[in-house]
Amino acid sequence: MDERPDVYPWWNEDEQALYARLGCTSQGLDSQEASRRQALAAPKPRLARLREGAVFLLRRFASPLVLILLIAGAVSASLGELGNALIIAGIVLVSVTLDAYQERRSAQAELKLQQSVAQKATVLRDGRSIRIPATAVVPGDLLALEAGDIIAADAWLVSSRHLQVNQALLTGESFPVEKSAAATDIETDQAIDAPRAVLAGTAIHSGSATAIAVLTGAQSELGRIGADISRRAKPTTFDLDIQRFGYLILRLTVFLVLFVLLINALFHRPWLESFLFAIALAVGLTPELLPMVVSVTLARGAIRLARKHVIVKQLPVIQNLGTMDVFCTDKTGTLTEARIRLDRTVDVEGRPSASAAALLQVNSRYLAGAKNALDEAVLSASGAPLDAWTLLAQLPFDFDRRWAGTLVQGPPGVRLIVKGAPQDVLRLCSAYAPGGDAAPAPLTEAVRQTAGQTLHDMESNGFRVLAIASKTMPAAGTSVDNDDASDMVLHGYAAFADPPKRGAASALKALRARGVQVKVISGDSELVTRHVCAQLQLPVEGVLTGTELAAMDTATLRGLVEKTTLFCRMTPAQKERVVLACKQLGHTVGYMGDGINDAPALHAADVGISVESATDVAREAARVILLRRSLGVVHDGVMEGRRTYMNVFKYIMMGTSSNFGNMFSMAGAALFLPFLPMLPVQILLNNMLYDLSELPIPLDNVDAEDISSPRRLDIGLIRQFMFVIGPVSSAFDFITFYLLLHVLKATEAEFQTCWFVESLCTQVLVIFVIRTRHNPLRSRPQGALAAACFLVVAAALWLPLGPLAGFFSFVSPPPLFYLMLAPLVVCYLAAVHEIKRRFFLARFARRE
Repeated sequence: MDERPDVYPWWNEDEQALYARLGCTSQGLDSQEASRRQALAAPKPRLARLREGAVFLLRRFASPLVLILLIAGAVSASLGELGNALIIAGIVLVSVTLDAYQERRSAQAELKLQQSVAQKATVLRDGRSIRIPATAVVPGDLLALEAGDIIAADAWLVSSRHLQVNQALLTGESFPVEKSAAATDIETDQAIDAPRAVLAGTAIHSGSATAIAVLTGAQSELGRIGADISRRAKPTTFDLDIQRFGYLILRLTVFLVLFVLLINALFHRPWLESFLFAIALAVGLTPELLPMVVSVTLARGAIRLARKHVIVKQLPVIQNLGTMDVFCTDKTGTLTEARIRLDRTVDVEGRPSASAAALLQVNSRYLAGAKNALDEAVLSASGAPLDAWTLLAQLPFDFDRRWAGTLVQGPPGVRLIVKGAPQDVLRLCSAYAPGGDAAPAPLTEAVRQTAGQTLHDMESNGFRVLAIASKTMPAAGTSVDNDDASDMVLHGYAAFADPPKRGAASALKALRARGVQVKVISGDSELVTRHVCAQLQLPVEGVLTGTELAAMDTATLRGLVEKTTLFCRMTPAQKERVVLACKQLGHTVGYMGDGINDAPALHAADVGISVESATDVAREAARVILLRRSLGVVHDGVMEGRRTYMNVFKYIMMGTSSNFGNMFSMAGAALFLPFLPMLPVQILLNNMLYDLSELPIPLDNVDAEDISSPRRLDIGLIRQFMFVIGPVSSAFDFITFYLLLHVLKATEAEFQTCWFVESLCTQVLVIFVIRTRHNPLRSRPQGALAAACFLVVAAALWLPLGPLAGFFSFVSPPPLFYLMLAPLVVCYLAAVHEIKRRFFLARFARRE
């Protein structure tokens, strides 16, 4: 093991040479040796962790506004303004440290949640098969691979059976490629092209294999290119909304800063003081704690969801849960119990058929790869003894042809046995088995109609149906392909019962009541799916089949998808098309599924939802994992997402409207005041204290009405609210200016001190008004938020009288100021409430 295995073409090695290099055998490793190899990947030294933490903290200083503040502080220090420089540096340090601390906590919470649903791998250790975390696989481990698995390491195939691998993660090619352990003289320059090499992160599409792990972790091809299937960077709806909000704030900030600089230049005021004042205005207008508030809110939402058995792999997806207005779901295992049982096996006329049952048992027993629920139901039922049969070859299930075949040899000779979707199997048949020992008879049109009626009757009663057909093959045959499945004999049908999931009806009703459209996308027939929907009391508005969809272009599909509830006989690619069509219409789409065929739709959806017991491919494509197979927890996730969204929305609405009003007042005051209305340091202190009052917003309570329907970050509403409420704040500021100048005859220092107190009191107390669309006296805030607000108001009143007054250039306000302050604040809060009430009444009246 001295030589690094990634510097030689291991995929071209022979078996024994590879074992020698890896120090293992065809039986894999024992636990002791595996533990020793895993220990070689030791945790990072303390110094490296400290260096990484320092880099993480320093990145917070890369914000343009923070850099501008630091430059301003440096200029102040160079000109002898050490007090200003120290205060600016202190405020920046507190803000950056708080942001970094909360982001790190959120990242740790996200990592912990991801680890709870981490990918698993099946390995052979100590002579037995065990499941371990994929990250615990080491070079030399023997991997057992089945359909649906994500491969945990770059590995060399020891054996394989009809193996096809999807390498789209590494190549971008969506069609699976065949891999085989058969010996070959072909040598390639790249592992991905080698027939005996399978790479980490790729998925088993069909078949099964055993493989010896060669490269793991960062040494694998996936690790070297820095890719990770579980972290595909796809911006969420909320990410895009926040980006648009950032552009709005940037435009306003640039305008205000340039305006203030221009006015101060025209009045020939000191350039340094004007520069610091303009920068302080920019900081005051920007809701700089937004990243921290978002991180804390999302982390708290994720933890609350985890208590309800919902694991969120990426925190921003919680926002998409809140904005989700279309929920698409597979049928089996989501709307039904997934406890499938074989109810009956019949011939084309609906009579019990022993021959169809026996052939079905043989096909399910010898079909390689992961057994699905239908195979398990067949094998659990009593049937004919299977030891007399031998598997010669097979055609694994394919989602396009929709059937699976096995070539077997038994007492009757060599037979090709096919089972699959009835319509697809019927197309392969030219004869049928009448029943008993009678010889096959031609499958006439009359018989086809009889067979169709039998199928219709079973599906109308909610049974999921498979057709069974067979064909005698030449005795010398040891291989089979799709062309062999022709002129077959139809033996009959197998009917499977899968009852609706308990609680699914109430969960779907609750989702619809909360403004979420429900659509069922299934591979089953229309009759079966309709029957399940009727049992779940899900109204069906329209139905679209896979055959109809295949003939449609994208524009036609977009026109139909809104008024269609059921999508039946869908292939994996067609499921993805439906999801994408909904997204193109502006919907935030959730999709729930657990099979290999659901992976494309899960990845295309804004919110891919799967379950812990799903295939590896489905779990990796999903962003939300349910630890319980219940639609009720989906509803819980949606409601938690809306609560999370509303608290972020509150912060933005409060910060932008209040900050805009204050900054507009300061910019306007610069036109007629012979001095600055507030010193730069006082502006920064005001902004920091206001931010502290808003820190508990992620914990705040949410009104029931605010989570009754899907929500998106409405930039238009935020802008309008800011331009409506901001001037109200400015109007009261100008009233305050008049009283200070003409009633109190305030000096420059008194003016700045009194306005600091009034500005902070109104900014903080208006939080209680803006946090709800209703009467603030009837909407109870969370205790921590109320306490923080009152403490900040107390600090505003105390600062001019305390020992720090001189440090911030405060003076004691005139006693009359406090008599004026109370009615000003009360009138301001009442005015904001009334205008807010009318604003939302007009807004929602326009929507209706």
